[in-house]
Amino acid sequence: MSANSQSTSHKILNQHHLNTAEAALYYQMKDTPIKVLQIGEGNFLRGFFDWMIHQCNKQGLFEGSIAVTQPRPSGKANIEKLKRQDGLYTLVMRGIQNGELMEQREIISVFSKIVDPYTEWSEFLALAENPALEFVVSNTTEAGLTYQPVAWEPEKAILSYPGKLTAFLYRRFQHFGGQPDQGLIMLPCELLEQNGALLKQHVLQHSRDWELPEAFIQWIDQHNRFLSPLVDRIVTGYQTEAADWFEQWGYEDALLAAAEPYHIWAIEGNPELEQQLPFVQAGMNVHWVEDLTPFRMKKVRILNGAHTLMMPLGFLSGLDEVRQLMENHVFGAFVRRAVEQEILPTLPYDHHELIEYAESVMERFLNPYIRHRLIDISLNTISKFKVRLLPTLEAYLASKGELPEHIVRAFAGLIRFYKAHKVGEEYRGTRFNGDEYVLNDDSQTLDFFYKQWSSFEKGELTLQQLIQHILSNDQLWGKDLNDIDGLTEAIRCHLAEFEGKAH
Repeated sequence: MSANSQSTSHKILNQHHLNTAEAALYYQMKDTPIKVLQIGEGNFLRGFFDWMIHQCNKQGLFEGSIAVTQPRPSGKANIEKLKRQDGLYTLVMRGIQNGELMEQREIISVFSKIVDPYTEWSEFLALAENPALEFVVSNTTEAGLTYQPVAWEPEKAILSYPGKLTAFLYRRFQHFGGQPDQGLIMLPCELLEQNGALLKQHVLQHSRDWELPEAFIQWIDQHNRFLSPLVDRIVTGYQTEAADWFEQWGYEDALLAAAEPYHIWAIEGNPELEQQLPFVQAGMNVHWVEDLTPFRMKKVRILNGAHTLMMPLGFLSGLDEVRQLMENHVFGAFVRRAVEQEILPTLPYDHHELIEYAESVMERFLNPYIRHRLIDISLNTISKFKVRLLPTLEAYLASKGELPEHIVRAFAGLIRFYKAHKVGEEYRGTRFNGDEYVLNDDSQTLDFFYKQWSSFEKGELTLQQLIQHILSNDQLWGKDLNDIDGLTEAIRCHLAEFEGKAH
């Protein structure tokens, strides 16, 4: 149920709903310096990083606040909701902890500044002039951490995250005259290997393309740190119990988020940074490590890989949530077999440890309190497949001499999921039962699939040609996937089956 359709007897959450202790923390936070610029207003960062900062502030360890902004124009609605709610939102943490079911609610207060860069560009850039700023934290999905050439127009909002960050850092460089101690620490939470190095590469590329001063490029290289973190926590949005909760709480929260108790943050960085971000001291499961590779591969290939694997066919078949899918005897078994038989054998780590981690992931998927919607997982799924499942597909083929059956079927399901038609400015797909859904990806990707499927529907392409065109798009996959022996034909067979289901 949406906030608009609920009883008007409840007021939207704001500072006046805080109890004495919450209000004291809120006003204290508002008086602290802004130490973090956060690019990302979505559920994940609010249920992960912002929750951590809130815990640190409660313990008097951080004494700082966050300026939050959205990475893309579509986030405007959340930014406006945050402004209406005085930067406050509710996080409900529910799940199994130490073998016991637990549930707790907390109003999170960490945002002292909320900015829409697309309508408040000058305000956004002005944040760069804050001497207390130390960190830039982002979660723009894998698709957000890409290089998009754009003209240098300093007074105009830049669409891409790396472009925005470059302009932001340049304003900081200019304002402080390139002082070494005014460099920032970047913590990109996008699930890409060496995400910090990738972000730095894009920033330097923009700097050169825009012919910014060499002194600025050297300042970026020498006095700003681009760390590579890995995050892990399942955070979801609106819950079906929301209306009942609002009755109990006496307020409505348009930004309600729910998280599992489990969390881990591994950061490839110097442990001395704990002095600036005292997460370990605050009791968080945070690790400052020299090599992130083992953490990253296990998490991205197993947990995130399983999410990306299950979404297309499960959703097309009428399932809506992760737990519902895992409890389904067909799809639950499909996911478990894919993980055990195709994903784990391709990872170069102790098999017993991998089995334990995979079992913990399956338990988390079955968390009775987390309602993780498959349509939410579908955001930018093409780029997610490239990072999370394509490497497993290729590694399995290399070691076994055959294609991984479950991953290939999921790949075919993904192509069918992107079978789009346009309604106004929206790209919509249809489930096997004919119900429509809105596809959520960058416009270039959506338009590409729309054109391919439209040509197929008009009879201009055969099914084989449709697949060949899609697999040959190296902008999507980084290579021509038709070169993978047997993949095109295997996907054709699956798609022919799926097309039969839809008629």
